[in-house]
Amino acid sequence: MNTQPDKSRDTTRDKTRDTTHDAHLRVHCTAAADGRITFVLQQPATAALQSPQLLLRLRPKKGQPEKLLHVLDLELADDSRLSAVLEPQPTLAEGRWDVYLLPAPGAQRQRMRPGLRDQRALVDGHTRDHPSPVAVRIPYTTKDGYLAVRTWLRTAHAEVERLDVTDRSMTVRARLHGATLAETAAAVRLRRRGGDGVVRTLGPQAESDGRAFSFTVDYEELAADHGPTAGAGARVWDISVQPGPAAGTPPIRIGRLLDDVADRKEIFVYPTAAVGDVTVRPYFTVDNDLSVEVAAATE
Repeated sequence: MNTQPDKSRDTTRDKTRDTTHDAHLRVHCTAAADGRITFVLQQPATAALQSPQLLLRLRPKKGQPEKLLHVLDLELADDSRLSAVLEPQPTLAEGRWDVYLLPAPGAQRQRMRPGLRDQRALVDGHTRDHPSPVAVRIPYTTKDGYLAVRTWLRTAHAEVERLDVTDRSMTVRARLHGATLAETAAAVRLRRRGGDGVVRTLGPQAESDGRAFSFTVDYEELAADHGPTAGAGARVWDISVQPGPAAGTPPIRIGRLLDDVADRKEIFVYPTAAVGDVTVRPYFTVDNDLSVEVAAATE
């Protein structure tokens, strides 16, 4: 099933399903470089837990029913605590997976709060090669204090390794995972949102391995395209790379997924540049993809 990421805010509570009775019900988790996540309940096993399981639920979009669930058996460890392992396979659909405890067969599920999260193995994920499909899992704490797992599943991905910003331009260094750049006809594409089909194309500077590349976005060129729309609201340009001339090959979104940060938008904030009557700023979207916003300077 091809599932799109859920862009709903973490503050939205699942009021019909969230049956947490113990506000201190916590689970530790350890993330491995290969995508494996080990969950360990903080509380020792008790008689109330009969054939317990962990439930991962792909958070549905607002107003939609839940569609994907993944259940893990909890097993008793030597220290009398219960643990479960989410193996690298099968891959999980892209989105946000909320974590619940199923205490016993037929019992109501209980939302889990995070204990210790060991994500050290994810920090340097951008230094390792990731084959197609590129599958990423990052445990994180939601804004209302519960444990969830952010996942991405993409045929290929272009990872931002460096972003240098000046008052006139930004230069991006990135690396492809799950694909390679063709020797000719590769292109970086900036597509303006809004359905008008406007695309600006840049020639990337590719390195000899066919994976690493860089490009520079001139702010004045984007400002010129803002034109008569100035004052009508911000315009956003989404950035991707077209690896080659093959017909039907979709562009690969450029972003930053391969580390331990589940939500970059409010953490990695870049300076805004004034260019004539508009301002320009790069930013990471709610899906950790790279975009550029152009807005009237008075906004």
